[in-house]
Amino acid sequence: MFLDRDGVINKVVFRDGKPAAPRDAAEFEIEPDVDREAQRLSDAGFKVFVVTNQPDIARGLLTPANLQAMTEILMERLTLDGVKICPHDDSDGCKCRKPHPGMLVELSREHDIDLSGSYIVGDSWKDMQAGRTAGSTSIILDRCYNREVPADFRAANLAQAVDFILARCSP
Repeated sequence: MFLDRDGVINKVVFRDGKPAAPRDAAEFEIEPDVDREAQRLSDAGFKVFVVTNQPDIARGLLTPANLQAMTEILMERLTLDGVKICPHDDSDGCKCRKPHPGMLVELSREHDIDLSGSYIVGDSWKDMQAGRTAGSTSIILDRCYNREVPADFRAANLAQAVDFILARCSP
């Protein structure tokens, strides 16, 4: 199970009317019940990872210390097997930055994960494209800024996405 961070795990921050990532712990607000949903996935036998683009590092708008503080909050509050971060900007041309599937592929190698049996839950076209390219099932959480983004499935929130996944995986 791959979960995007901003817009799934925590609330996005709107800057100039556009959804953006928080830049410090004061802006970092975990969505309600995310801890319960991560635990449900873990209890069902899923390995649960956060995969997140954080280009504000490359842009000099987010300090590594602030990113580390937010990552520590995630690791303390949620049942996770790991967090994978791409600190690059689009111009860097890396393969880890979503919409490329690099973070998913790397985690699949490190943890012996079958990508075709995996899910990615996100809030952007980049998350959905990374999942499709990796061969995983993509679930987008409905947000005011992503109504036109194609995905394998849509959910109102993470709880609904987890219900869907667990229903598909039950014997």
